[in-house]
Amino acid sequence: MNDETATRTTLIRTASEAGSRVFATILTHSPISRIDIARQTGLSQAAVTKAVSPLVAAGLVDAPPASQRDGNPGRPAAPVSIVPDAMVMLGIKVNVDEIIGVATDLATRVLHGEHRPLAAHDPQAVVAAIAEVVRTLEEALGEKAASIAGIGVSVSGDVDTATGVVRESAIMGWSDVELGGALHERLGRTVTLENDVHALTVGEHWFGVGLGTESFAIVTIGRGIGSGLHLNGQVVTGAYGVSGEIGHLPLADPTRICPCGRRGCVEAVASTPALEAALSTALGREIDIAEAVRLARAGDPVADGAFREAATLVGTAIATLVNLTGPELVILGGEGAADFAPYDAVMRDAFQAHAFGAAARCRIVTRPHTFQDWARGAAAAAIQSLVR
Repeated sequence: MNDETATRTTLIRTASEAGSRVFATILTHSPISRIDIARQTGLSQAAVTKAVSPLVAAGLVDAPPASQRDGNPGRPAAPVSIVPDAMVMLGIKVNVDEIIGVATDLATRVLHGEHRPLAAHDPQAVVAAIAEVVRTLEEALGEKAASIAGIGVSVSGDVDTATGVVRESAIMGWSDVELGGALHERLGRTVTLENDVHALTVGEHWFGVGLGTESFAIVTIGRGIGSGLHLNGQVVTGAYGVSGEIGHLPLADPTRICPCGRRGCVEAVASTPALEAALSTALGREIDIAEAVRLARAGDPVADGAFREAATLVGTAIATLVNLTGPELVILGGEGAADFAPYDAVMRDAFQAHAFGAAARCRIVTRPHTFQDWARGAAAAAIQSLVR
C-alpha cells in the first residue's frame, strides 16, 4: 500500500458517523448532488459540504468547482461522484473445489480475475491457495497493486466476521477455523472474512439489483441453499453471525440427511449435490448436474420428479422467509438458479400457496450469479468494512 492509499484508508476509517454516511451515499449513488445527499442521509447541507471537502482533497471524490451553481445561491448543483480507481479491492470466494479471485475498483468493476483449483480442504492448503491467487492478481495489477486497500474473503457457513473465525462450514468440513487471522499473517494486508451469501447481499445492496430497495432478500441455489437479508436499510448478520439460513429449515422428509448432519433440511433435497446423489441412486449410475438438467428437460420422470420436489421446497422456504421478514423483493440467484428455470412456475406456486396475506405481493426476480459475482461480493464486503 502506497502513502496515498494509506492516507485515503485512514481518512475513511477515522471519519465521523456523518462522514461515513456521506461517503457511503456517494459511493452507491454516484453521481449525486449535495442536496440529494442531504435528503438521503438526513444531514444538513452544511454537514454534507463539510464531509465532502476532505474526500475531494484526498482524491476519493470528484466535485466540480463551487462556482458551478444553480439558481439557488450558495448551493452547488453539479453532482459529486466517486473516483472509482482511487482504491483497489480484492475479493476472494472460497469454493469447495477452487478459489476465485477478482481485483475491483471502488464500484466493484472487475479489473482482473483469477481462479485456481483447490486440491485439499485443510485450512493451511486453503490459505496457501488464496495467497497464490492474491499474488497473481497483484502481478496483473502492476503499479496499481500499490492501491490495494483491503481484501474480502467469503466462505460458505457460519462465519464470525468480527473475529475472523469460520465457526462451521459443512461444505469445507471446518469447525472453529481462524481463517481471518491466518490470512492476515500470510498476506500482510487487512482481511475481511464474511459468509459468502452475506457478502453477495452486500454487493447487491450497494451495487446491484437491491440498490435503492429498503428491504430485500437473496436466495441462492447451488452447492448449498443460502439466503441473505437486507431489512430496513441494513444487511442482517444476526447476533451470532447466523441469519437467513433457509437451506436448513426442516421442511423436507426427515429421512433426508443434510451435509450439516441434520435431518429434513431444504438443502438435503434442493442443492446441486443432493439432486446429483438422488438421481445417481435412482438411475444406478453417476449423474452430474448437467446431465440431471438435460434429463429433466427431456421429460425423464425421475429427474422431473426430483426437480419438482426441489422447486416446491425452495418456494415453500421462500414463503417462510417472506412471512417472517417481509421483504419487498426476493432475488433468486446462485450458480444453480438457471437449472430450475423450467420449474419456475412450480416454485412460484409453492410460494403463493404458503405466503401469508400481503406477503404474497413480494416480487421474486431470478438473477443467476457466476462465481466471479460471488468474488465481487467479497470485495464489496471489504469496501463496506472499510467504510464502517
